[in-house]
Amino acid sequence: MLYSSAEAWRDAPSKRVLFFGMSGLGKTYISNILRGDGQWFHYSIDYRIGTRYMGEYITDNAKAEAMKVPFLRDLLLNDSITIAPNITFDNLNAVAAYLGMPGDAAKGGLPIEEYRRRQDQFRRSEIEALLDTAYFIDRSERIYGYPHFICDTGGSICEWVDPTAENDALLTELSQHALLIWIKGTEAHTKELVRRFDRAPKPMAYQPEFLTAVWNDFLNDHNIQEEDVDPHSFLRWTYAQALAHRQPRYQAMAEKWGITVTADQISEIKTTAEFEDLISSTLEARS
Repeated sequence: MLYSSAEAWRDAPSKRVLFFGMSGLGKTYISNILRGDGQWFHYSIDYRIGTRYMGEYITDNAKAEAMKVPFLRDLLLNDSITIAPNITFDNLNAVAAYLGMPGDAAKGGLPIEEYRRRQDQFRRSEIEALLDTAYFIDRSERIYGYPHFICDTGGSICEWVDPTAENDALLTELSQHALLIWIKGTEAHTKELVRRFDRAPKPMAYQPEFLTAVWNDFLNDHNIQEEDVDPHSFLRWTYAQALAHRQPRYQAMAEKWGITVTADQISEIKTTAEFEDLISSTLEARS
């Protein structure tokens, strides 16, 4: 790890951390507290994906939809209007909308092969955004003078790595530049995440093998054809399984490549000093 002990962490003039775990457990909450201190640069993987790597896909898809409307088609063809996603730290809806959901087109679904294609675009985009971490560490210091750095990752980071491998390329690269910190939830947190997702399901990114398994299981369990799948029902049905699929992967990442803090511990933090103390005590306990 980048910081081998509590002492190394406390004495480091430049503290660099990478948060990972399920969305909704505090990654962005703690990132905002640190950023508000004025000494931490906040690098959002999801924002980088949307603005750097998937922006063109999103824009082209929106243009293709607009071209189906004669009024908008004419304006686009003579360059009278422009179409571009409005992506911010707090509004990543354009990325989620592009990822979409598989199933019945009448209910907003995509053919499964198109859905897989967009999933693969997201996979490649997220990996590239994660590999940009070192570049942004340098950029934040060289241009802006920030001594400390936060990498705020998406929930799907665990889908693209082999956390038990001796030399996983992505985890090796990331661990050389930042301390990997898993924000771990409890069973109660999991139930709350499922409840929230059931109320408002949102598109997610899945490991290809996992997606194939749950898609086939859904078709068999409901005895339906691909084109008859209710997209929202599929997302709800899959979500709890996705949580269960990711939990051991997060744990393996933390055990081999980083440290673990709980969502409850994170929720209690109000200042940068409290965060630094938490990481120090966690490193000390680990050693």
